[in-house]
Amino acid sequence: MKNVKTISRRSATKLLAVGTSSLMIDPISILQNNPKMKRRIIPSSGEQIPVVGLGTWQTFDVGSSESERAPLKEVLQILVASGGSVIDSSPMYGRSEKVVGDLTTELKLKDKIFEATKVWTSGMEEGIQQMNNSFQLMQVPQMDLMQIHNLVDWNTHLKTLRKWKAEEKISYIGITHYNRGGYAEVERIMKTETIDFVQIDYNLGDRDAAERILPLARDKGIAVLINRPYGGGGLFRKTRNQSVPTWANEFDANSWGQFFLKFVLAHPAVTCVIPGTSKPKHMRDNVQAGFGKLPTAEHQRRMIELIRA
Repeated sequence: MKNVKTISRRSATKLLAVGTSSLMIDPISILQNNPKMKRRIIPSSGEQIPVVGLGTWQTFDVGSSESERAPLKEVLQILVASGGSVIDSSPMYGRSEKVVGDLTTELKLKDKIFEATKVWTSGMEEGIQQMNNSFQLMQVPQMDLMQIHNLVDWNTHLKTLRKWKAEEKISYIGITHYNRGGYAEVERIMKTETIDFVQIDYNLGDRDAAERILPLARDKGIAVLINRPYGGGGLFRKTRNQSVPTWANEFDANSWGQFFLKFVLAHPAVTCVIPGTSKPKHMRDNVQAGFGKLPTAEHQRRMIELIRA
């Protein structure tokens, strides 16, 4: 979005909505001059995935009514129309897996998306049963990425996941955590086990993962998914009623949402960021972070200073 005056997230998303009333015809016209979202390599395979995806915690935990699901259909269409593909879920997220499965099947998006979920239970048989249930709910014969949620019984599940990967039932193996309390064990697993992905929290207000986890991922050739890129909404609360700084135009950030996501994507170890949303206007804004320039080291220093103020 060159030569556009820096505006608020709310104003930016209103602008992005102009001309998109018929999503099936023109899903996201603002991207027509930038047809390809940035992609980054999964080190273990060389496959590339888009840098902005979608988390589903809380946001996709809805019922079967059209009023509940219609906005989520639009969110998915915007993601794919913009070049995104990564969708992350979990049995922990209530009805989210089923909603993802139903909507991506209905919208015929299965061949366009990279689907990830998790195992979140103890015991080998219990894990196998839960993962097979996830396959059914998400309506897939093969899962792109299966992760061990918050490291629950990870030693047990890792054996199953290695077997399933060899059988091509899953493509990639991952582990996840969401706060510093789990970093020591995450780090130990990354050092001693062969995994393809680590999913961790990292954002402008909480940069602890950059101390050891992200550098280690880069050294070990492990792809990184980032959860909580907005700090659970805390970054928006901190910047409420403030304008995005004019110098953010230098890295094509035209809203606070893009500002925060581009900070995350500026780290070279990050493969994909997965902000959750149920709102089409926020999805339109989020995907913009996958286009244009990223903050330089000097920009990042100024971003940190701004959020500390």
